[in-house]
Amino acid sequence: MVDVRRVKLPGVGVLHTFVTDDGGKVGVITHRSGPSDLITFSDAEDGADVSKVSLRLDEDEAHTLAELLGGTRITESLSSLESIPGLSIDWFTVDYDDHIAGQKLGSLAGRGVVGLTVVAVMRGDTANPAPADDFTVFPGDILVVAGTPEKVAKAFTFYRTGEMKPKVAADAPPGA
Repeated sequence: MVDVRRVKLPGVGVLHTFVTDDGGKVGVITHRSGPSDLITFSDAEDGADVSKVSLRLDEDEAHTLAELLGGTRITESLSSLESIPGLSIDWFTVDYDDHIAGQKLGSLAGRGVVGLTVVAVMRGDTANPAPADDFTVFPGDILVVAGTPEKVAKAFTFYRTGEMKPKVAADAPPGA
């Protein structure tokens, strides 16, 4: 029998992971907002190159994949939770080349993004709820962010690039 590890991701959903007979590591992140992420990964301790593959599936695609794979399926009915119109709760995994890596979390309100909250920072198996503006963010951290979908997207752009607006192509017409 496969040992499945279940970890609650505050504000995000649930992560289920297991190790295959040949040592592969597989996980499924079931987001409260509906989609699921199928991930495979290795750790530095595996003695192999650290790698990660992630595939986002909507609810229908996740059910289809489960049916194709057959066998027992763990079903978390997150769709029964009432959704709140206009609220998006999502997570941002910090990579080494992201602007926010190694920086203080800071306040996006001072940059014009009001009404957005970093609910928690997940570092390994530890949740850091309601982090202060002086909380230092490191590669591998997962930021759990809540706000309108537009504000969450704006925050993610800032975390990646340090800019508040998405880049516009040089050959785009003015105002694009």
